[in-house]
Amino acid sequence: MIRQSQQIVRLLVAVVTLSGLGLIASAWVKKPTAATPNVVLFFMDDMGYGDLSVTGALDYTTPNLDRMAAEGSRFSNFLVAQAVCSASRAALMTGCYPNRLGISGALGPNSPIGLNPNEETLAELLKEKGYATGIFGKWHLGDKKEFLPLQQGFDEYYGVPYSHDMWPLHPFQERAKYPPLRWIDGNEPKEEIKDLNDAGRITSTVTEKALSFIRRNKNKPFFLYVPHPLPHVPLAASDKFKGKSARGLFGDVMSELDWSVGQILGELKKQNLDKNTLVIFISDNGPWLNYGDHAGSSGGFREGKGTSFEGGHRVPCLVRWPGVVPAGRVSNKLLTTMDILPTVAKVCGARLPKNRIDGVDWITLLKGDNNVTPRQNFYYYYRKNNLEAVRQGDWKLVFAHPGRTYEGSLPGQDGKPGPSPEDHDFPKALYDLRRDPGERYNVIEQQPDVVSRLEKLAEEARADLGDELQKRTGANVRQAGQSSN
Repeated sequence: MIRQSQQIVRLLVAVVTLSGLGLIASAWVKKPTAATPNVVLFFMDDMGYGDLSVTGALDYTTPNLDRMAAEGSRFSNFLVAQAVCSASRAALMTGCYPNRLGISGALGPNSPIGLNPNEETLAELLKEKGYATGIFGKWHLGDKKEFLPLQQGFDEYYGVPYSHDMWPLHPFQERAKYPPLRWIDGNEPKEEIKDLNDAGRITSTVTEKALSFIRRNKNKPFFLYVPHPLPHVPLAASDKFKGKSARGLFGDVMSELDWSVGQILGELKKQNLDKNTLVIFISDNGPWLNYGDHAGSSGGFREGKGTSFEGGHRVPCLVRWPGVVPAGRVSNKLLTTMDILPTVAKVCGARLPKNRIDGVDWITLLKGDNNVTPRQNFYYYYRKNNLEAVRQGDWKLVFAHPGRTYEGSLPGQDGKPGPSPEDHDFPKALYDLRRDPGERYNVIEQQPDVVSRLEKLAEEARADLGDELQKRTGANVRQAGQSSN
């Protein structure tokens, strides 16, 4: 009896000891706190302002994104830095005008340039603070090894190195121009995306990789960057979504992208990370309108991708952070993709880059103070380094310039593009975006004082960043990265 009692005592001591060790172990594995929120950044490709049901889309719905807007804030006056792939992404990652970095246009396969590794990206700043950093999707800032994400602050990368129309199977481009398109895992090329059936697995693959990253890093702060390659053409959806929307293939693709967002939001909640995660949803530029039924909607704004009009630059912006970002709010304050870096850095306690940036911190506005105006000015640069317009408040002065137009030409159908002339001559014009967001009424003769003020602003931009149209070099422009091979 005494021996049995001793055994029971030893067993109880062992249980207590193990419980204590478990408590110690759980104390060592700390989940992120309010001082170190997680960050999830969605970046769609060629998705226009009007492509969410909350912003007017028809014949398909985006319930997860609509819920994100209802549970967070929507910023309706949000601009990309340039209305084209690589330049837009460079601005997002660095907080700079892309022409300040020597980046313009859309970099092709085997590009000799890329985002300079000397530039400090948002991923590098957060990694310095102990964040796990992962990107799953489209990079498009140089496909040489020295420019890939693992050399730019990311711990993990799985995705495509550039737009998935840059492949030999594109039916409406020169087939021999491009090499095979392959997934990149870290720094290594993996399986080829051989056809549209393979492309139909892009969204689900990106989603699965993102979900795995959340699960593996749930006990430490993380930065998850999800730059979805779609709805850029060629459009492709998985069998689960193909043929399910009344909007055709474009609606199917958007429904699957909305599903992806819902999966990631659901995983955050499942891992009890929901209330300590800042989630941002934006797009890289407006829609590629000459693709017709395979393109999105600019939501009524003028022109689209590849132009300096609002349809090219203005994109949806949804931000969700329960208990911090007000729910159900719409803000019309001017903001840009360049403003993401300084804002997220401040939220996460990270420093700013050592080199000059152009983004502004809007954390006060983000948290609900609508009396602040973080940004007043914006420069619309395009092509190599053309200053095509400037904005101050709601006034926008467009300079005479050659450029792309979608107007006056019928769009294509079923994935085939219609014409989009690149040499249309746009005249100098002044627009009041408060009452003319479609940029239809030139009031330049009525507002000489406004024109004079904006021309002075343009001179400041040219002195700082240059202007290829005027053959001027800016004093504060840095070089893009140059490939060593």
